[in-house]
Amino acid sequence: MAANQLSRREFLVAAGGLGAALAMTAGAAEAQKVKLSTPKAQKLGWRLSCGLYTFRDRSFYEAIDAIAGLGIVNVEPAFFLPLSKDHPDLKTSESLSAEQRREMKQRLDDRGLKMASYYASLEADTSAFRKVFDFAGEMGVETLVAEPPAEVFDALDKLCQEYKISLAVHNHAEAAGSNYWKPENVLKVCEGRSKAIGGCPDTGHYVRTGLAPSQCLKKLEGRIVCVHLKDVAEMGKVDARDVPLGQGKANYAQVLQTLCDLRFKGLATIEYEHLSPQLVEDVAQCVRFVEAFASTKV
Repeated sequence: MAANQLSRREFLVAAGGLGAALAMTAGAAEAQKVKLSTPKAQKLGWRLSCGLYTFRDRSFYEAIDAIAGLGIVNVEPAFFLPLSKDHPDLKTSESLSAEQRREMKQRLDDRGLKMASYYASLEADTSAFRKVFDFAGEMGVETLVAEPPAEVFDALDKLCQEYKISLAVHNHAEAAGSNYWKPENVLKVCEGRSKAIGGCPDTGHYVRTGLAPSQCLKKLEGRIVCVHLKDVAEMGKVDARDVPLGQGKANYAQVLQTLCDLRFKGLATIEYEHLSPQLVEDVAQCVRFVEAFASTKV
């Protein structure tokens, strides 16, 4: 056996061993007991991020406190999520005032976090796009994640090149009405356009559609900008619940191996959609799974 290879049993032991001593409690203080790091994943070129939809029952400010200590330094807000508990009407989007944006960015800086990606609303009205890109540029965003209609991609490609910001096309499940539920539909809108346009494959939604995530990733070779790391309990069910990576039907060791084989480097965003009582610990398990896998490769 090569030095960088482990049996399935050894891998699972490694994944569990990384977190054996960690205990969690609910609430914002729960993450303070977790002290994780991801040096092996970083060596593979995987920059772990957290999709803040994971903490949609909390405000942005509460969410960034909750992930402190998880070994994650990047976050992905969404345009419809609340900014603060005191002002739930304010959303983490381009609708914020200049002062509110500055405060949002300062709070990220204070916690050593970066808004590396942003789940944006990019619909048919192209006149609204520049405001989204201005906000993204101000916040230090590298990648916009969205599901735009096919007819606006020429306009988006020009803006991506102007602002040096990439666009990653996200998929939801077919039954949820996503235009991009299969990789072929993502590749179609990428065709003839710059490499600033690519995919953000969501592995959990592939499972909900009944597709094998690893096969979908292979089809997107050369066009994966970032990835949403997600595992779900049942294949082919749109309402299947999320589970920690490696515990569902995505075959997550194979998913991560496929990303290695494709030489993927970039944002790997953990998005956990099940609002469990031990939410931070569930996210921590996902982090440990990725790091344990990476430790077998570097």
